[in-house]
Amino acid sequence: MIRIGITGQTGFIGTHLFNYLNLFKDQVQLVPFEDRYFSEKSDFESFVSKCDAIIHLAALNRHNDPQTIYDTNIGLVKQLISALENTGSRPHILFSSSTQEERENIFGKSKREGRQLLMQWAARNGAPFTGMVIPNVFGPFGNPYYNSVIATFSHQLTHDEQPRVEVDAQLKLIYIGDLVKVIWYLIKNRVSDGEYKVSPTDEAKVTDILTLLQSFKDWYLENGIFPNLSDPFERNLFNTFVCYIDHSEFFPFKLKVNNDDRGSFVETVKLNSGGQVSFSITKPGVTRGNHFHTRKAERFAVIKGKALIQLRRIGTDKIINFELDGTEPAFVDMPVWHTHNITNTGTEDLYTIFWISEFFDPGDPDTFFEQV
Repeated sequence: MIRIGITGQTGFIGTHLFNYLNLFKDQVQLVPFEDRYFSEKSDFESFVSKCDAIIHLAALNRHNDPQTIYDTNIGLVKQLISALENTGSRPHILFSSSTQEERENIFGKSKREGRQLLMQWAARNGAPFTGMVIPNVFGPFGNPYYNSVIATFSHQLTHDEQPRVEVDAQLKLIYIGDLVKVIWYLIKNRVSDGEYKVSPTDEAKVTDILTLLQSFKDWYLENGIFPNLSDPFERNLFNTFVCYIDHSEFFPFKLKVNNDDRGSFVETVKLNSGGQVSFSITKPGVTRGNHFHTRKAERFAVIKGKALIQLRRIGTDKIINFELDGTEPAFVDMPVWHTHNITNTGTEDLYTIFWISEFFDPGDPDTFFEQV
């Protein structure tokens, strides 16, 4: 069992890493971290002394005063080193740096020097250290105007704002789901490397990214049609985009009912992708689901009966409820990292059509059970 602590646990990378490592409960014990520990010496030292590995993510990315960025980031590193020395702890330290190190900006300088300080501490104490130099990270739940241009564009497009390209740079990118897997690999294998360059998984110009995100708005947000999700980068970009939609406002998405003398016809799933379509009959009072996915897109379309669909983002307490009635066919889509279920709340059988973006693979199901 590896005892792992994450400074900056509630940040963008920290949240994803915490949730991902929590999937390995038979191998990992997560040591809780709170931001207040940095101002409470005894609590911080207690945290440090409990860990076999610490991923130091806590940092300031943006601020009106560049000197504040530098002072904050170097100060946090020095506090970590002080706590390690005061407690005599020698855990495996993994430091989150950035490819901004190569540029002459204050953030990059703070990261480069912070990595060097920790590398020197590790050398003095014979402790394992991994200085991760990470490219631009994107994925669900990043803060717009702070974490990435993809987060900003996605927020703007889903909130009727017009994105603007300031610099059409060629970005080297890594999806958050891939990054946390790299970090887990480094921890498990105790990789010690003072300058471990994390390879980007994708590369794209800012204008090309915006074009793809705009197409998601046109196809999905305005017409309920899934884009082609066969390309991993486009799938990851889509899963990011979807998480900026206000689901309580957007769903349930009402479907058009076409009536004639033969009866009625309803198109439930329109897509430019593959996947699997299923049909279910659920008895009154029965609940299906209570699981989440980390990469799969999924749609529940109610065509007969009454249903309650519930969503809850992993790591949070807020539950979003949707009541659907087959007399007005509608669907709700399941964003990644949201546990979900569907309950027959009526007195008759519930008829539901399910679509998911991949065939079920028992060897890699991407299905994790957790009660909503």
